[in-house]
Amino acid sequence: MKMLLKDGKKKVVTLSYDDGVIHDKRMVEICDKNGLKCTFNINSGNYGDDTWVMSRESCIKLYKDTVHEVAIHGLTHPFFERLSSTELIREVIEDRRNLEKDYGKVIRGCAYPFGTYNDAVMDVLGKCGIAYARTVNSTERFGFPQNWLALHPTCHHNNPKLMELAKKFVELESPFGQVYMFYLWGHTYEFDNDNNWEVIEEFAEYIGGREDIWYATNIEIYDYVAAYKRLQTSYEGDIIHNPSATDVWVAVNGNEYSIKSGETLVIK
Repeated sequence: MKMLLKDGKKKVVTLSYDDGVIHDKRMVEICDKNGLKCTFNINSGNYGDDTWVMSRESCIKLYKDTVHEVAIHGLTHPFFERLSSTELIREVIEDRRNLEKDYGKVIRGCAYPFGTYNDAVMDVLGKCGIAYARTVNSTERFGFPQNWLALHPTCHHNNPKLMELAKKFVELESPFGQVYMFYLWGHTYEFDNDNNWEVIEEFAEYIGGREDIWYATNIEIYDYVAAYKRLQTSYEGDIIHNPSATDVWVAVNGNEYSIKSGETLVIK
């Protein structure tokens, strides 16, 4: 049995952008136009006055009740590994608490401020209910993480190989039933600083709107993979039960199946 992605697809694209800056407004427009989904990582203790960093009210207006995800980025954007356990817990829990109140959702995602972390930080995040945490360590690959608290992206948008990687991803075949993820990250203010909004516009137009790609937020991908891992199989592998609340697609002996939430599939 091998994991397929939502609707039996074998590729997924996700984006992650930090700091809740005013430039996110243009990013949301670009994503919405091309059918992409983005995770926006917010420091709820560092809201601004809408000249650079958005106010709390503007963030809520932009992100709430959309297809996009809001995740924590530390209450005040500190270096997590330099904090005591008590300080780190406060940075994580208070940020999570604020965002949950504002957006009416359980917040379980994170991007590491400055991209730095260690084993002790990952341990605290896990105990605080954080499911995944994005690093800044680009892989230039399309794999899924072994450890979701060290979630490495494919690349930053300023990577000179961005479109080369995007083309490689789009043209990938999956002869052995493999699944692939393209994960792009950055800060939207960088497009203004570098005067290169055409970079993300070109990427979004090229990679978006494809029938063979699933476009998802970080937490949607995490939850889907978790649901796949929860599948219960018989000794012979011909009975598969899905105890989760998420429909899951699998390939068994070259045949593809959809197993709905709570369903038991018997393969004859």
